[in-house]
Amino acid sequence: MNNEITVVGGGLAGLVAAVACAEGGASVTLHEAHRTLGGRGRATAAPYVAHEGAHVFYADGPHWTWLTDRGLAGPLGRYSPRMMTHTFFRADGRLRRVPPAGFLRMAARTPFLRAPADRDFRSWASERFGERTAEQAASAISVVTYDGDTGRLSAAFVWELIGRVFAPKRPAVRWPVGGWQAVLDRLAAHARELGVRIELGSRVTALPGTPTIVATELAAARALLGDPSLTWESGHYAMLDLAVRDDRRDAFIVFDLDEGGFHESYSMQDPSTAPAGESLFQLGVPVRAGERRADALRRLDALADAAVPGRRERTTWSRTATARGRTGALDLPGRTWRDRPAIDRGDGVFLAGDMVAAPGMRGEISMNSALRAAEGALRAALPSRRIGN
Repeated sequence: MNNEITVVGGGLAGLVAAVACAEGGASVTLHEAHRTLGGRGRATAAPYVAHEGAHVFYADGPHWTWLTDRGLAGPLGRYSPRMMTHTFFRADGRLRRVPPAGFLRMAARTPFLRAPADRDFRSWASERFGERTAEQAASAISVVTYDGDTGRLSAAFVWELIGRVFAPKRPAVRWPVGGWQAVLDRLAAHARELGVRIELGSRVTALPGTPTIVATELAAARALLGDPSLTWESGHYAMLDLAVRDDRRDAFIVFDLDEGGFHESYSMQDPSTAPAGESLFQLGVPVRAGERRADALRRLDALADAAVPGRRERTTWSRTATARGRTGALDLPGRTWRDRPAIDRGDGVFLAGDMVAAPGMRGEISMNSALRAAEGALRAALPSRRIGN
C-alpha cells in the first residue's frame, strides 16, 4: 500500500501537518523552498530574538492542547508585577492604566451578546455602545486584524476577537520562552523523530502523485494549484522591533485606541530575547488605505516615543518591516471562516494556513487547518485505516 503524503511548506502549518500525518502512520516528505524552516514564525538570531509578527499563543483552544499534549509548547514566560503595572491604553493622545468606561462596558458584554455576521462592526457597535466606543474597540483589536479599518469587517468576526482578548476573565496569553521560533524548532525535531523527511531549498512546482497538503501562503498555493479562486481579505501592517537600554518607565503593553497600534515587550516575560541590561519590544500600526509607508512609520514612531520614553538615546538595535496580504484572514460582512478557501480541494489535495476555512486567529487557523488537512490526507493515503481526530 502506498502510504506517502507530501507536505509543501515548512512553516507552522506545514510542520503541524507533517507531525500529524506521521503520527497517523504515513510516510511523510516535507518540502520547504527556503533554506530554513519556520515561515512567518521565524525569529532573528540572538542576542535580539525578534519575530516577523505575533509571538504569543492563546491557551483556550484545541491548538494549545495539541501542543501541550506533545510537550511542544516548552517553558513559558511568566507574569510579573511590573508587567501588570506597565500595561497601558492610549486614548485621546495619552497613556492610561484603565481603558475608557465605555470600552470596559463593551468588553463586559462580550460573553453575553452575539453580533451578526452580515453587518459591519462599526455600524452595529455604534448603535449599541456609541460611535466613539465602537471606534476605540476597532482600534484596540487591530493588533489581531492588522487592518487599518477594522470597523468595516464583519461584526461577528470582530466581536469574537474582542471577547478573546478583552473579556473579563483569566488571561489566556502564553509566551513560550524563545517565542514561536523555539516552538517551531521543537516541531521540526519531533517531525524528524517521527521519520518525516524534510527537504530544504526544495521548491515544488507541480503536484506529486501522492496526497498533498499545500501549507503555503495563498498566493503561492494559487500559483501551484493554478486556482485563481484562492484569495481572501488580509491586512497591511507596519512593524518596528526595538531594543533599548533598560528603563523602569518603559511600558510592557500599550493598546492604542487612537491609532490602532500596539506595543509589547518581548523581554520582560522572556529575558532570553535580549542581552542583559536591555529590553526588546515590538510595535506595530495598521497601514491605512492609500497611506504611504513613510506616513505609517511616522505614526509608529509616535507610538514608540510614548511607550518607550527617551528611547532615541537608548536604542541599541532596531529594524522595520511591513506585511501586506500575509497577516491572516479577515472576514468582511456576510462572510465567516466557513466561506474561506476550503481545506479539501479534491483529488487528494488539501490546503493549510492562516487564510483557509478553519476557526481561530492567525496562527491558530494555521494549526487547526493543518490538523484537518492531515485527517483528509491520511484518509486518502490510508483508506483502510480508521483515522481519529
